[in-house]
Amino acid sequence: MFSSFLEIAERLNQIGITPLLMGSLGLEIRTGETFHPQDIDIHVPSDPRGWEAPDEGRIYQFDDLNQIMEDLGYGYHLVDRREHAFQKKTFRLSLVASIPSLSAQAYLQVEAQDGVSFYLPTLEQYLKI
Repeated sequence: MFSSFLEIAERLNQIGITPLLMGSLGLEIRTGETFHPQDIDIHVPSDPRGWEAPDEGRIYQFDDLNQIMEDLGYGYHLVDRREHAFQKKTFRLSLVASIPSLSAQAYLQVEAQDGVSFYLPTLEQYLKI
């Protein structure tokens, strides 16, 4: 599952987005423990109003992100525009409206693996989240 995240993150990097990996997959990577994640939660730059922002503009560059998911060819398809969720068989990927102005960069740790950059909270940050 992490390899799928890295491939998606690489494509996001190409359009100037450094994603934030959250959820059980992020925690699994941070701790080295196995949590058997059932989905990938990727946070991307978005409108600071969060859920109060219109669905169409909540996530910046959503049309580009949607195109990336279609181009990956893994069978991902948009299943919920409001939630920005993609499904591939029983596997779900969510592009979560987060990192409003990327001011979060100040406290998130940037990781790099195989030339791909992404944010990953520290264990202390996971406890706060």
